[in-house]
Amino acid sequence: MERYIAGPPKGPVELPPAIEAAMLPGDVAKPVWRNELGGLTFRLQPARVNPCSREFVSAGGTRFAKWSPGNSEVNPKYRGNDLHAEAERLRWASDWVEVPEVLDCIDVDGGELLVTQGIEGRAASSPFWCARPEEAARAIGKGLRAFHDALPVAECPFSWSVAERVKHAGLEGTPEGDALIAEQPPMDDDELVVCHGDACAPNYLLSNFGYVVGFLDLGRLGVGSRWADLAVAAWSTDWNYGPGYEDFVYQGYGIKPTDEKIAYYRRLWDAT
Repeated sequence: MERYIAGPPKGPVELPPAIEAAMLPGDVAKPVWRNELGGLTFRLQPARVNPCSREFVSAGGTRFAKWSPGNSEVNPKYRGNDLHAEAERLRWASDWVEVPEVLDCIDVDGGELLVTQGIEGRAASSPFWCARPEEAARAIGKGLRAFHDALPVAECPFSWSVAERVKHAGLEGTPEGDALIAEQPPMDDDELVVCHGDACAPNYLLSNFGYVVGFLDLGRLGVGSRWADLAVAAWSTDWNYGPGYEDFVYQGYGIKPTDEKIAYYRRLWDAT
């Protein structure tokens, strides 16, 4: 199966009207991310104000505007990227972990627009951290463990169960979907957590000292197996740093790898 990997846009990017409408007077917009649906994220910030000044904050500071088209030809299997669902999850999670503040979330131009306040930090997939892969991989593991430990399962209104993911991917009642549900490994007593849902390296913001200072892209957050996050978090080090760094994620998290569960949840990730 071909894997769709999101990343910084390559080449010129046309500014969607929805992003332009979200800009404040004097803003500049820089494209920073294109997801597997063809959606775009832009960094918005005032152009002529010193970023270290109070005026920078009063002029809006750094914000991020994420635009998602209503559908995508990039990967027809995807059922859409519900930014309203992401906004709801960000607001819920903000009581326990550091996530971007939601400034606006609206339907526009046949798609959706989510505007959030920026958080200071570098993505674990940034060139700075790609040059320090072992340290970054450990930080991802530590950050993911802190995320799982902080968010209360009993109070979480969202699900990221295998059945829910199979249904969302349009595989319910198909041989592939039925097999994924039937072959889910048994859960340990302490395995259920509030999952991030997209625990890849780009979604951790790190300080220069290697601590997670924020979490991004919580559109799939919900209760599920901790291995659903762990398997993909470690896997993403291959995509961002090259081979050889997965074990540092598990070490940072404080857990021994379980091959059966890692293989299953990576298969589930690819399928859904």
